[in-house]
Amino acid sequence: MFEQAASAHDGVTGFGPGAPTRPAGRVACVASGRAGELAARVNDPSFVAQCAARYTAVGFGVPGEAEVRSWRNSWPSVLGVLVRAGLSDVWVYLEYGTPGGGRRLDVLLVGARPGGVLGLVVVELKQWQSCRVLDAERVLRADGVVTAHPVFQVAAYRSFFRHWRPEEAPELDVRAVVVLHNATAEEAAVVRVGAGTVADIPVLSGADLAAPAKDLAGLLRCEGLSAPDLAGVRVFEGIRWEPSGRLLDHVGTILEGHSAFALVGDQQDAFVRIRAAAARYLPGRGMPAGRSGIEARDGAGAVITVRGGPGSGKTALAVRLLGRLMLDHPAARPRFLTPSGTLRAHLLDAVSGHGAARELFPSIASLRSAARQAGALIIDEAQRVKRGGADGLPRDLGEVVGQVPVAVVFLDERQVIRPDEGITVDEIRDAARRLGRVHHHLELTGSFRCAGSAAYTAWVDDLLYGTPRPWKGQDTYQLDLATDPFQLQRWVEQATAAGHSARITAGFCWHWTRHRPRGATTLPLDITIDTPTGPDTPARTWRAAWNAATALTHPDDGRPLAPHNQLWASHTGGHQQIGCVYTAQGLEYQHSGVIIGPDLTWTNERWIAHPQQSHDETLRHLPANQYLRYALNIYRVLLTRGTHTTRVHSTDPHTHHHLTQLIKTQ
Repeated sequence: MFEQAASAHDGVTGFGPGAPTRPAGRVACVASGRAGELAARVNDPSFVAQCAARYTAVGFGVPGEAEVRSWRNSWPSVLGVLVRAGLSDVWVYLEYGTPGGGRRLDVLLVGARPGGVLGLVVVELKQWQSCRVLDAERVLRADGVVTAHPVFQVAAYRSFFRHWRPEEAPELDVRAVVVLHNATAEEAAVVRVGAGTVADIPVLSGADLAAPAKDLAGLLRCEGLSAPDLAGVRVFEGIRWEPSGRLLDHVGTILEGHSAFALVGDQQDAFVRIRAAAARYLPGRGMPAGRSGIEARDGAGAVITVRGGPGSGKTALAVRLLGRLMLDHPAARPRFLTPSGTLRAHLLDAVSGHGAARELFPSIASLRSAARQAGALIIDEAQRVKRGGADGLPRDLGEVVGQVPVAVVFLDERQVIRPDEGITVDEIRDAARRLGRVHHHLELTGSFRCAGSAAYTAWVDDLLYGTPRPWKGQDTYQLDLATDPFQLQRWVEQATAAGHSARITAGFCWHWTRHRPRGATTLPLDITIDTPTGPDTPARTWRAAWNAATALTHPDDGRPLAPHNQLWASHTGGHQQIGCVYTAQGLEYQHSGVIIGPDLTWTNERWIAHPQQSHDETLRHLPANQYLRYALNIYRVLLTRGTHTTRVHSTDPHTHHHLTQLIKTQ
């Protein structure tokens, strides 16, 4: 997380008594200082311990053992080479974080070039040696892991500095290099040859690092780089990174033209009304931030809440709004945040063609940081923001309401699925008023997911929260039962073969094996369901895999076998795994199969929760009456993902019989 208020220097640089004053800037990193000073300390265990503490303090999380081990293995090598190259006085940042925590750069070098230009070199460090290049974006490592091509990776980092430098900032000469310090010359050459069009980024091997000292600066792309004075470092650290107009235009145009984000009905009406409200508080195109006369007349800002049920078009409206704010109010530096990692992954996938776009979609963990940098925030799936703050709001969301001129908050109070989350429109309204913000509220009442069938979403709500009633059928939407999971599986496979999107989801009632053996070509079949038996139906057990914690690729040629769980709903092969609420919420597909697990049964004419049947560690220890609320909300999410068809199966015979009384097989 990029923390403007957190200094990364305290106790971590190598300054001693009598040393020059340190820069006063604020950046997110685990250590910074002159290369020689850091090199003198890097082998001290206390230095690494301080870096680990700083990693957490600036909001990166808690570093794992592998992360810390990579520091110990890689930092001494690169710092030693810098010293040997005569670059002891260049400024070095270790684990430099970009705004919003979108990326962490292994090493960033800052120096001075002739003419007063600041020179940056982004260094990507890799411990591994051999790999097979799959394409310009991916490599298959020797341990069977498919990862980003390091040249592609560092090119995206370089793109950030080029596309997020504000016009008033000093000129930057940005270069990049990949260092495979354990690789041979031959192994590095494999990576270099497969680098695609980014041929100006060298890939250095361990042998390159052992070159004569006079050659090292050129190899490291540091030619012409001299020691920056502290004033220059202060200037660099003082840059307030913001997306260029060109980047905003590019991403805004993509989002505006994306067919998935087309608006109709009350979505369009809400879009017009939100734009009008935003225009009162945000500077228009060509106006600098904070110079809007209307802003001065009308007060500090506005909070706009948009509430809508499943399929009401909240996400489509939110994304389209981001695109329009980028085009109309670029100086407001709009950002899009969501607690849903799955939804964020899909948005990043939608704009993956531009390497500098990632910071426009910061992690929800960076909400406070984003509030300090942006004039407009869009928060989707806000009901999933974690609670625990004062004033009736989650702490981070309360800070947003109090700081950002325009905050647009999308939520559905019946999609709260964990006990540590949940926020209501009333709470946001009350907080906005306490903080002197204007509050506007909009309702989305349409249904664009279930073939426009408001009748189906109403039927689901009656089934789960009211009095269940028979499904009378509609020409525009199909609801049916599946006798067993085998039927669901065949149906999904047939729909997929016909070119349709189809997925199966289930309650989290079976163990999920996150880790698999090296070289595995299949996922563990964690889900096992015994099918009903009868005179003509012998007992069978259906087995299936949950979606993959990490993408599954063939160890020989890198062919995708199963997508990462966050892309399960849209990427090839996802129909062969089972999703849960965490991978389905906020998304949709044409045909939806739903398995109601043993954690929710219809007993004595009412829904009964069985938390002991859950494998969700955040829920399984709750009392049954508390678990029931979340179970109903979870299955409401799962039952409303299909745009054309839903088919349902319950593992509990009595519950399935109850459903047969409500849903007549077509």
